Amino acid sequence: MPVYREAESIAPFLEHLLPVLEEHTTGHEVIFAVDPGPDDTEEAIRKARAEHPSVKLLVFSRRFGQPTATLAGIEYASGRSVVVMDVDLQDPPELVPEMLDRWREGAEVVYARRRKRAGETRVKKAISQIGYRVIDRFSEVPIPRDTGDFRLMDRRVVDALMRFPETHGFLRGMVALVGFRQESVVFDRPPRHAGRGNYNRFFGSVRIGLNGLVAFSTALLSIATMVGFVAAVAAFVLAIAYIVAQVIDEPFPVGNPTIVGLVLFVGGIQLISLGIIGQYIGRIYDEVKRRPRYIVDVAEGFVGRDAPVHGYSGR
Repeated sequence: MPVYREAESIAPFLEHLLPVLEEHTTGHEVIFAVDPGPDDTEEAIRKARAEHPSVKLLVFSRRFGQPTATLAGIEYASGRSVVVMDVDLQDPPELVPEMLDRWREGAEVVYARRRKRAGETRVKKAISQIGYRVIDRFSEVPIPRDTGDFRLMDRRVVDALMRFPETHGFLRGMVALVGFRQESVVFDRPPRHAGRGNYNRFFGSVRIGLNGLVAFSTALLSIATMVGFVAAVAAFVLAIAYIVAQVIDEPFPVGNPTIVGLVLFVGGIQLISLGIIGQYIGRIYDEVKRRPRYIVDVAEGFVGRDAPVHGYSGR
């Protein structure tokens, strides 16, 4: 569970999750991967650790973000299967037994597909729907629609996932790229149990979608090329029309407004294209530096574990 400023959610989440795990598994660990924040999230997890030895804690040296925290938790997990979920109870723990049943029947990835999304605005739902369809349309691998990071993965999938060195983790795309036998379970997503989400309602979804699109597709580069080509053709046609108008002595609307509009239009296309190219170059720049994906400040409950492959453990 990646966690940031979720002090109010820890205890209710464990009240739902632990009975499910105790009933349906022979052994389990509950790993909270915590981006340090200003509230009492770490204290709430330590209080739970005192009562439940299966609860374990990772605290990073700074805030690395939800995707990186998720991958760090997966890397530290030792089970034969690993479940990724949020602690706000929008990913219901009661769905885990069905995931386990599918896994025991042979599925190596079981992802939760959202049928309904309670507690979200129409704007956010619309952005999510559009984003899923755009990513699915242009991604190099099929990424299931209406899914988040809530999923169960077999140890084989986790081991393959940990071979990916990329720093911008888009879990649902990476798991799709790994392959293996994948199945879905459908659920109605409830509203948050407590507090407010840490993602911006508008830009958070856009940022996630852009991350997935850049990480798993070169479609934006192709679109920029096509838009530039269309603009060039339009300019050529406009020039021909101007020449013809001059030859046949027909009036042609030429003046400052026309010139300014054309310059702004072409300049806008150029800036957008540069921005798209910059996104890809920025990814290349991040990858070639080969810095650790994350840095762990505190790791509690992990005895005899090997050093992380993609991170650095400070203690």
